[in-house]
Amino acid sequence: MPELEVRPFRRADRDQLTALINAHVGAVVPGLALSVNTVLSSLERQPDEFITDPWVVERVTLVAEQRRHVAAAAHLLRYRDDATVGADYRDAAEISWFVHRPAASFWPDAEKAADLLMAACLAQLTRSRPRVCHADGALPAPAVCGLPRPWPHIREAHRRAGFRHTGGTEVLLLAPVDELPRPRPCREFAFERTLGECGTRITAYFRERAVAFIEVDTALGRPERIGRSPGLADIGNLHIDAAVDGGDLAHQLLAQAAEWLRLSGVDRLLAYENAEDGRRLELMRAAGFRELTRMERGWRMSTG
Repeated sequence: MPELEVRPFRRADRDQLTALINAHVGAVVPGLALSVNTVLSSLERQPDEFITDPWVVERVTLVAEQRRHVAAAAHLLRYRDDATVGADYRDAAEISWFVHRPAASFWPDAEKAADLLMAACLAQLTRSRPRVCHADGALPAPAVCGLPRPWPHIREAHRRAGFRHTGGTEVLLLAPVDELPRPRPCREFAFERTLGECGTRITAYFRERAVAFIEVDTALGRPERIGRSPGLADIGNLHIDAAVDGGDLAHQLLAQAAEWLRLSGVDRLLAYENAEDGRRLELMRAAGFRELTRMERGWRMSTG
C-alpha cells in the first residue's frame, strides 16, 4: 500500500473533503448535505460564530492522503491570549472538527490514517504551548456539534489521542412538521409573531403579559450553504414561565410555529435538549419529536 501522507489542505481537495464531511453529516441529520462553497468558506471564517470567531488567531486545515485519496481531514483553531477572549477559550487550541473513513475491507488503513493525522494535529496545536486543547465535531452544518453517537470511529480516535469527555450531552430531536400539533381555539392565551434573536418569534400572552415564546430559524437550508436539504428549520429558543402549565402551552406554541413553518415550505423541525432534562425530553416526544442521536460536547486534553 502507498504510504500515507499528512499535509496542508489544498483547494484541489475541495470535492473529496466535501464528500467526506457530508458522509459524516448525513449520518447525523437525514438528507442534509453541504455545498462545496460552504465547506471552503468555513475554513476561512465562521460567520455564525460571531462571538468566538473573532477570538481566533490562527486556522489550519490538514488532510491525510493515500493514493491521491483524502482519507481523513481536520480543522484546527488557535485562540488569542488576552482579556478580550472568554475565559474558556483564552490561550486555548482546538480541533474544531476531525473526520475520517471508518475501517472497511477496501480501506484497511483507516485507523492508521486517523492516528497519523491526529498526531500531526496535536503537534500543530501544542507547538505554541496552549493552556488547554479542546476538541469538537462542529462541522459547518446545522445541528452537528460535539461528537455524535453515529461517529464511534471519531470518538475512539480522540480517546486514543488522550482526549476525554468532560462536558454535557445534547439530544438532537426531529419532528415532521405535519406531525406537530395543530392550532386550536384558545381563549386563555393570545399569540403574536415578531422577529426574535434566533429567527421568527411567537410569543404567548396571558392577560397582556408575555409568559412564553418559541423561536424558529427557517434559514438553515439557504441554497448558498446547503447542497441538499428538504425544508429544514430548528428551534432556537423555547421558554415558558414556571408559573404556567408548561406542557399544554408548549404544545400550543409548537402548533403556532408549525403553522408558520407550513406556510414557509418547511417540512422538518429540529430541536436540541439537555440529556439530563427528562421533563423537557418527554414534553418534546409527546409533541411529535423523535430522537435522532446524542452528541457529547466538551472534549478536552490538558497540556500541563
